[in-house]
Parts: sequence; C-alpha cells; structure tokens
Amino acid sequence: MLYSAALFAHSWLRWLVIIAGVIALVRALLGATRKSPWTPADDRAGFWFLMAIDLQLTLGLVLYFLSPVTSQALQDFGGAMKDSALRFWAVEHSFGMLIGIALAHVGRARARKADVLRRHRVAAIFFGLALLAILFSIPWPGSIFGRPLLRW
Repeated sequence: MLYSAALFAHSWLRWLVIIAGVIALVRALLGATRKSPWTPADDRAGFWFLMAIDLQLTLGLVLYFLSPVTSQALQDFGGAMKDSALRFWAVEHSFGMLIGIALAHVGRARARKADVLRRHRVAAIFFGLALLAILFSIPWPGSIFGRPLLRW
C-alpha cells in the first residue's frame, strides 16, 4: 500500500519538478539576457524548484527501498549490472537524479552568493544543467524501462 501510494505521488510530482525547474530556468535566462536585477520572485522560483526536487528525492528513496525491482537488483548487484533495466533502476535513474539535485542546490547557493550582475547567469547555467540531468533520467514512455506519463 505504501509502495503504491509513493509510486503514484512520485509519478505525479515529476511534473511539478519539471514545471518549477522550467520556471526557475526561464526567469534566470530572462534576467541574464535583460541584465535585470535579482528579485525576490527569482529567489522564490529557485526555492520552489528545490522544494519540489527535495520532496521528489524523499519519495524516490522510499520507492528505492520498497521496490521489488531494486530489491532484486540489490540481491545480486553484479548480475543486475548486466541487465539494462535493472541497472537503470538500481543505479542510472538514481545517480542521474542525484546529479540533477546537486546541481540545482549548488546553483541556488552560488547564485545567492554571486554578485548582482552574475546571479541570473549562474542560476541559468546550474538550473539548466540540473533540468537536463533530471529529464535524461526520467523513464519516459517508449524506452526499455519506460513508465506511463501519468499513473492512475
């Protein structure tokens, strides 16, 4: 029951992560190209992006330890590395997402510490890279390990 609920929430929350990431990235790109000052709204956009990915990470960790797929992979990790689907769930998905989360956190921290003229550019670089890592790590439909766009 907990696994199903976490999987449902994790599936739907991905869209909040993507939307929040796109908003934070667009605000940073517009601010950098227009050379506009950093505003509280820019800071909030980064904050909500981080809150969404942190919540998604929490749900992902619950799923990682409750999932029958990762449980199978962890029983024979060497064998799991030879199976592309097991390897994706045991290592690649998690690692790609952790890279994205780290980039987003570093980007927000560095943007907040950067001088006023560089804040948007720093945020745009890190949020853009974070969003790319996240998007590449999502099990999109049509891939070997694809999942539905929306779970019901």
